[in-house]
Amino acid sequence: MSQMDINAVLAQMRAMAAQAQSLETAPARESAGGDFAALMAKALDQVNEAQHTSKELATAFERGDKGVDLAEVMIAAQKADVSFQAINQVRSKLVSAYQDIMNMPI
Repeated sequence: MSQMDINAVLAQMRAMAAQAQSLETAPARESAGGDFAALMAKALDQVNEAQHTSKELATAFERGDKGVDLAEVMIAAQKADVSFQAINQVRSKLVSAYQDIMNMPI
């Protein structure tokens, strides 16, 4: 895998991390309900796609496909892992916020 490919993957990972960070710091708005749901669905789709790609590359490498090298497989696996961890942290923040709201006195 070339240095340019590695830089492209790192740039994608940084973009996903920035997107997750913006989810945590975005101010709550009345009209943001639909926007947030769409953004969350898109993020989940991206995580699913990263995991699917990682699995396909690992399977291709195990079969001995000439076009797939170990570095590419490992980067895809790490990308899938980082994206899963990011979405899991967002989920944890949402659950925590929900619990805080439910524990507020009326």
